[in-house]
Amino acid sequence: MLTYAFGVSVPFASATAGTLNVMVVGGGGGGDSSSYGGGGGAGGYQANSAFVITPGTYNIVIGGGGAVGTVGNPSSFSTITGNGGGKGGTANTNGGNGGSGGGGGATSGLGGTGNQGSNGGNSSASTGDSGGGGGSGGVGGNASSGLGGVGGAGTANSISGASVTYACGAGGGSNSAGTRAAGGCAGAAGGGTSSFSAQAGAANTGGGGGGGGGLDSTGGVGGSGIVIIAYPTTDAANYTCGGATTTSGGNTICTFTANGSFTYTAASASFSFWQWLDF
Repeated sequence: MLTYAFGVSVPFASATAGTLNVMVVGGGGGGDSSSYGGGGGAGGYQANSAFVITPGTYNIVIGGGGAVGTVGNPSSFSTITGNGGGKGGTANTNGGNGGSGGGGGATSGLGGTGNQGSNGGNSSASTGDSGGGGGSGGVGGNASSGLGGVGGAGTANSISGASVTYACGAGGGSNSAGTRAAGGCAGAAGGGTSSFSAQAGAANTGGGGGGGGGLDSTGGVGGSGIVIIAYPTTDAANYTCGGATTTSGGNTICTFTANGSFTYTAASASFSFWQWLDF
């Protein structure tokens, strides 16, 4: 008697979901143009170290920083959105609402409200110096006599493989102070004064733009947002990154500083069927 085996293996896609470490930061708000312009609020900061993703292609949107005196633009990936930062206030107006609120403008302006971060600071009623923009990690500083409010603190994240602080508020403007109101973290935008022009928010940080001061009274634009996605390098074959890729600590890091797409392809598997025949 002879025994023969006949079989077939049929490949199919597994419906297994993937798990990602994700950070999304919206564009920062612009500081306003005024001799006492409020500092721009930081873009909304959103992070999830265990975000579950199903197979498919996902659009990435990177929010631009707000122009002078305007709210920032949102960034997004899948169901995660980082709102744009609130604009700084101008003379006698409140800061705008946003991811973090903008600083209040001269004399009677109150800080805007943050919906994914912190509120902006208030202006000084006595001199009209303006409040600092809120950051993701702290409120914007209130102005004091002759000095704009400092920007609110941001949030440090090591998703890129190194600790970087994102979504910092900007300093408010002053018409008289020679000392610049600092932004909420190193490299964040400071406000304008009688001696210094307002600074712009740094690109791809979600930082607000500095409030206009006495030198030229023009506020700074907000910094653009960013999206970073990290996953184990052992799973990298299942992902297609439309941004820039690096590796660190066993992870592949996919960074978007402009619009793009990200694809998760389910891991392949096979089903085998065998039939034994006797002759």
